[in-house]
Amino acid sequence: MNIQIFGLKKCFATKKAERYFKERNINYQFVDLTMLGLSKGELQSVKAAVGLKNLVNNETKDYKRLNMDRIISTSGKEEMLLNNPSLYKTPIVRNGKQATVGYEPSIWESWE
Repeated sequence: MNIQIFGLKKCFATKKAERYFKERNINYQFVDLTMLGLSKGELQSVKAAVGLKNLVNNETKDYKRLNMDRIISTSGKEEMLLNNPSLYKTPIVRNGKQATVGYEPSIWESWE
């Protein structure tokens, strides 16, 4: 398994995801979205697994500030996500081509 957790240090669900993998002695790589967002390739891989709509957190201040609800095109939304990592729902947990958004231990269990 090659687990990557993309999240925020202060996010409760991200901390729970990290704890899930630590308790099972599963190595993972944590990527802090405030420091480093998803690359274009990573975004495409995660989008293929979970869908673009599931990646966007429409409850953030930045979502409203950037008028994300008015952006219709997929490429426009992707560009906004790449440039504004605060728009992601967290945590994004990736295992190769598989990915989840949010705290999903029932799915992670099937990866073991």
